[in-house]
Amino acid sequence: MNQLIDILFSEVNITLTLLLILLLVYWVITMIGGIDFDLDIDVDIDADVDMDFDPSIEGGNLDFEDISNTEVNQDDVIGKRRRPLKWWQIFLIYFNFVGLPFMFTFTCWIFIWWLITTILTTLTFTYDNFIGFIIMIAAFFPALFVNKLFTSPFKSFFKRLNKDGDAPVDFLGREAILLSNITEDKMGNAEVKAEGNSHSIYVKSLDKKPLSYGSTVLIIKRSADHTYFLVQSYNQ
Repeated sequence: MNQLIDILFSEVNITLTLLLILLLVYWVITMIGGIDFDLDIDVDIDADVDMDFDPSIEGGNLDFEDISNTEVNQDDVIGKRRRPLKWWQIFLIYFNFVGLPFMFTFTCWIFIWWLITTILTTLTFTYDNFIGFIIMIAAFFPALFVNKLFTSPFKSFFKRLNKDGDAPVDFLGREAILLSNITEDKMGNAEVKAEGNSHSIYVKSLDKKPLSYGSTVLIIKRSADHTYFLVQSYNQ
């Protein structure tokens, strides 16, 4: 046991071991009770990805779960672009960081990278010298390819689920409460209750008229890229 601990927390393996422990703690906490850190921020990003999507949020709030489970559809990224993809966008798409929840793919990759490094440095007794560092760095890309093979079968699984891991809920025609002010093409958050649960969704004004925080709106339709809903005042 002491030898195993020495290997896992050796000079070579300690970085990946600690990172893997942090990721495992994250998943345990998420599975037990979930994490809901409300971030009251004003986001105004000029994204290089050319999509009909304006992530500007006035007074909106994003939760930690939304960020960690962020998923970008590959067809939305490629199909709507008028400019060539950059190398890092191709990298993310090819290795399944796009098309699957980012934290899922990232955790699998770190685990595979850690496993390859630990096994090789143990077999070669290099977990405490510079050759071990060379092995760790060299394992970076093989781990990505193995991770791509491992995560690819999960694409069809995640497509059938929403971000909370349940069957998708039909929000159309439901009432929602705005959690931020929205106007014109600005995006905000709204809370909608469906099937006994509260859900946070991204919304835009259907007729581009201003809608104020706390007002009741009606969910009319979903955007073409499935990233937000169009709503209008319920009193209209």
